[in-house]
Amino acid sequence: MKQQQKTVNRHEMLRQSALRRIGEVGPFIEGTLCSFKRRGCATPGWQLTYKQKGRTKTVYVPMGLVKEVKAWKQEYKRLRQLIRQVTTQSLGIIHTHVASRLAKGRARGLIRQLSAKTSMPSYRASSRK
Repeated sequence: MKQQQKTVNRHEMLRQSALRRIGEVGPFIEGTLCSFKRRGCATPGWQLTYKQKGRTKTVYVPMGLVKEVKAWKQEYKRLRQLIRQVTTQSLGIIHTHVASRLAKGRARGLIRQLSAKTSMPSYRASSRK
């Protein structure tokens, strides 16, 4: 039995690439990291603000973790970009689905027409003899 070979278009290739990169994302955190002025201190304090069940929550970030939390924030930003890329490519697959099916049907029709023309005997050549 003949196996159908699935054609891979550019949207599917780009989506697979983005999904592989999502697997490489490290620890991340959602929220906004802000510094605030502490009374009587020269160095600012840091807090992470995020939403939970529609309410804004704030967590104090110790000075020793600020660098690490900033890295987590960057990973979250990268993750959001990758999710956006996957969504864009998935929408591209949806948009091109109908067009590719129509094109495949037209190609089948052309192949049938060409094979019908070549398999028919030529009556003109035999009538001239």
